[in-house]
Amino acid sequence: MIFGIGTDIVATTRFQRFLDDGNSALLERLFTPDERSRCGNRKDAASCLAARFAAKESFLKALGSGLRDGISWQEMEVSNNDLGKPELLLSGKAAEQFQILELSRIHLSLSHDGGNAVAMVVLESK
Repeated sequence: MIFGIGTDIVATTRFQRFLDDGNSALLERLFTPDERSRCGNRKDAASCLAARFAAKESFLKALGSGLRDGISWQEMEVSNNDLGKPELLLSGKAAEQFQILELSRIHLSLSHDGGNAVAMVVLESK
Protein backbone atom coordinates (compact mmCIF):
# COMPACT_ATOMS: atom_id res chain seq x y z
CA MET A 1 0.00 0.00 0.00
CA ILE A 2 1.33 3.44 -0.90
CA PHE A 3 1.94 5.70 2.10
CA GLY A 4 3.23 8.75 0.27
CA ILE A 5 4.63 10.15 -2.94
CA GLY A 6 7.07 13.03 -3.25
CA THR A 7 8.69 14.76 -6.19
CA ASP A 8 11.16 17.61 -6.50
CA ILE A 9 12.96 19.44 -9.30
CA VAL A 10 16.20 21.36 -8.86
CA ALA A 11 18.16 23.62 -11.23
CA THR A 12 21.66 22.20 -11.62
CA THR A 13 23.05 25.75 -11.97
CA ARG A 14 22.26 26.30 -8.30
CA PHE A 15 24.64 23.48 -7.34
CA GLN A 16 27.21 24.54 -9.93
CA ARG A 17 27.28 27.93 -8.21
CA PHE A 18 27.90 26.23 -4.82
CA LEU A 19 30.80 24.30 -6.37
CA ASP A 20 32.24 27.33 -8.17
CA ASP A 21 32.03 29.43 -5.00
CA GLY A 22 33.72 26.70 -2.96
CA ASN A 23 30.75 26.58 -0.58
CA SER A 24 32.02 23.44 1.13
CA ALA A 25 30.20 24.20 4.41
CA LEU A 26 26.82 24.02 2.67
CA LEU A 27 27.77 20.91 0.70
CA GLU A 28 28.98 19.22 3.90
CA ARG A 29 25.66 20.04 5.60
CA LEU A 30 23.53 18.71 2.73
CA PHE A 31 25.50 15.66 1.59
CA THR A 32 27.24 12.72 3.22
CA PRO A 33 30.96 12.14 2.58
CA ASP A 34 30.08 9.27 0.21
CA GLU A 35 27.70 11.46 -1.79
CA ARG A 36 30.26 14.26 -2.06
CA SER A 37 32.94 11.78 -3.13
CA ARG A 38 30.72 10.02 -5.69
CA CYS A 39 29.56 13.29 -7.25
CA GLY A 40 32.92 15.06 -6.96
CA ASN A 41 34.54 12.41 -9.14
CA ARG A 42 32.12 13.05 -12.01
CA LYS A 43 32.36 15.71 -14.72
CA ASP A 44 28.66 16.47 -14.08
CA ALA A 45 29.13 16.97 -10.32
CA ALA A 46 26.47 19.69 -10.08
CA SER A 47 23.86 17.53 -11.78
CA CYS A 48 24.75 14.60 -9.51
CA LEU A 49 24.42 16.74 -6.37
CA ALA A 50 21.20 18.36 -7.57
CA ALA A 51 19.59 14.96 -8.14
CA ARG A 52 20.60 13.81 -4.66
CA PHE A 53 19.18 16.95 -3.09
CA ALA A 54 15.94 16.47 -5.05
CA ALA A 55 15.77 12.87 -3.78
CA LYS A 56 16.08 14.01 -0.17
CA GLU A 57 13.40 16.68 -0.65
CA SER A 58 11.16 14.11 -2.36
CA PHE A 59 11.57 11.71 0.55
CA LEU A 60 10.62 14.41 3.06
CA LYS A 61 7.54 15.30 0.99
CA ALA A 62 6.49 11.64 0.74
CA LEU A 63 7.02 11.28 4.49
CA GLY A 64 4.87 14.36 5.04
CA SER A 65 7.07 15.85 7.74
CA GLY A 66 9.80 17.94 6.15
CA LEU A 67 12.86 18.33 8.35
CA ARG A 68 10.81 18.22 11.56
CA ASP A 69 11.32 15.59 14.25
CA GLY A 70 15.09 16.09 14.19
CA ILE A 71 15.72 14.62 10.72
CA SER A 72 18.89 15.98 9.12
CA TRP A 73 20.17 15.98 5.55
CA GLN A 74 22.99 13.63 6.60
CA GLU A 75 20.49 10.92 7.59
CA MET A 76 19.34 10.48 3.99
CA GLU A 77 21.93 9.19 1.55
CA VAL A 78 21.53 8.41 -2.13
CA SER A 79 23.61 5.42 -3.15
CA ASN A 80 23.55 3.06 -6.11
CA ASN A 81 23.16 -0.70 -6.08
CA ASP A 82 25.41 -3.04 -8.07
CA LEU A 83 23.38 -2.39 -11.23
CA GLY A 84 23.55 1.41 -10.79
CA LYS A 85 19.95 1.81 -9.61
CA PRO A 86 19.64 4.69 -7.11
CA GLU A 87 18.65 3.82 -3.56
CA LEU A 88 17.86 6.00 -0.56
CA LEU A 89 19.58 4.84 2.62
CA LEU A 90 18.30 6.11 5.96
CA SER A 91 19.92 6.47 9.35
CA GLY A 92 19.25 8.26 12.64
CA LYS A 93 15.93 10.06 13.03
CA ALA A 94 15.02 9.49 9.37
CA ALA A 95 15.26 5.71 9.86
CA GLU A 96 13.42 6.02 13.18
CA GLN A 97 10.51 7.89 11.57
CA PHE A 98 10.42 5.32 8.75
CA GLN A 99 10.11 2.57 11.36
CA ILE A 100 7.59 4.41 13.57
CA LEU A 101 5.32 4.92 10.55
CA GLU A 102 5.68 1.19 9.77
CA LEU A 103 6.94 1.82 6.27
CA SER A 104 8.47 -1.04 4.32
CA ARG A 105 10.03 0.18 1.07
CA ILE A 106 11.42 3.25 -0.63
CA HIS A 107 11.24 3.54 -4.41
CA LEU A 108 13.49 6.23 -5.91
CA SER A 109 13.80 7.51 -9.45
CA LEU A 110 16.25 10.22 -10.59
CA SER A 111 16.54 12.02 -13.91
CA HIS A 112 18.51 14.91 -15.42
CA ASP A 113 17.64 17.00 -18.46
CA GLY A 114 17.68 20.58 -19.67
CA GLY A 115 19.65 21.93 -16.74
CA ASN A 116 17.38 20.33 -14.16
CA ALA A 117 17.47 17.28 -11.94
CA VAL A 118 14.25 15.64 -10.81
CA ALA A 119 13.53 12.93 -8.26
CA MET A 120 10.48 10.96 -7.28
CA VAL A 121 10.04 8.90 -4.12
CA VAL A 122 7.26 6.44 -3.36
CA LEU A 123 6.96 5.09 0.18
CA GLU A 124 5.18 1.81 0.83
CA SER A 125 3.63 0.84 4.14
CA LYS A 126 3.62 -2.67 5.58
